[in-house]
Amino acid sequence: MTRSAIYLDHNAASPLLPEARAALIAALDLVGNPASVHGHGRALRNLVETARGQVAALVGAERKQVVFTGSATEAITQAIVGGAKTFASNAVVVSAGEHTAALRAAEATGLPVLTIGLLADGSIDLDQLALCLAQADAAGQTLLVALHWVNNETGVVQPIERINGLVGPTRHRLFIDAAQAFGKLPLEFAASAPDMMAIGGHKIGAPAGIGALLVKSHADTVRLIPGGGQEQGRRGGTEAAALIAGFGAAAAAFEERYTQAKVPGLLARLEADLRVIAPDLVVFGADRVGNVSNFAVPGVRNTTAMMGLDLLGLSVSAGSACSSGKIGPSHVLAAMGVAPQLAECALRVSLGWTSGIGDIDAFVAGYRSILLRQKARHEQAA
Repeated sequence: MTRSAIYLDHNAASPLLPEARAALIAALDLVGNPASVHGHGRALRNLVETARGQVAALVGAERKQVVFTGSATEAITQAIVGGAKTFASNAVVVSAGEHTAALRAAEATGLPVLTIGLLADGSIDLDQLALCLAQADAAGQTLLVALHWVNNETGVVQPIERINGLVGPTRHRLFIDAAQAFGKLPLEFAASAPDMMAIGGHKIGAPAGIGALLVKSHADTVRLIPGGGQEQGRRGGTEAAALIAGFGAAAAAFEERYTQAKVPGLLARLEADLRVIAPDLVVFGADRVGNVSNFAVPGVRNTTAMMGLDLLGLSVSAGSACSSGKIGPSHVLAAMGVAPQLAECALRVSLGWTSGIGDIDAFVAGYRSILLRQKARHEQAA
């Protein structure tokens, strides 16, 4: 088997869609600056605005609400750091399971950071959130609430409607990290309660290096990059028209590609087959989006399993890819109360538009070979 022949790490980055590749290459042949008023500039501006409409359509936003950024991380930072200044917030509220980008952005505000815990099923503790908001109301304080919709490690879908009901309409502001919900759940940003939302292109098969902040007119934020007035004055710097064109093409094609792959059905098949070869399998989180399984078999460390799977040409992860390539304890699983010894065995398999039944069968066979080797070593040691 060819090394890294089977890719099962779509939550880290999904392979480039053919439609995105074609749009990217076509845009690279154009010359100019989207801000220029001559024909070359207008051609690039047309690409950017077409893509803005395509992204807006996928997230249920108005075109003017889509602000292109260099990544979802930049959008998250713009929303939290810029938003905290704009809204004169007294504190930032995050959950213990947020992506590192959100946690670090909250710290960067210099404001008190109030952390809401996770329940054992991976959902945000809404009672704790309600108490936090009530205390702020009583003190006349304004909070910037920054929470994720779908957890990047476990795939747990947060109860967004209940969160919306708790936070708004109030004096507080709500930002949602929707990077892992983007394209997989109906977002309908314009009609929903969140004031701001962050998405990233490479999660849906667009090129890396492009994302967007969705922002409502009443919730405009202090600019991280003032620049020359691009993106309606919300994010300076010459737009990366080729990356934006690829982003738009991916947004237009992703839902159909994802649906054709029948991803939720593949995930159910994966977990059913794993339970056959490993009856003591533990799957973390309930109410999950249909493409992620974060699981563990007690005694089978993820470092050992990942190396063995990689040698078989199977690419999976142990959690977030945004950790400088290191495999360390998962703060998400720790927040869910998972014992450290079990968390050290956790693997994340995330499926996407390229996934098929053959990938599932190959992974289960590969993981079974690792379990058998582990069992043989234990028997020899005994």
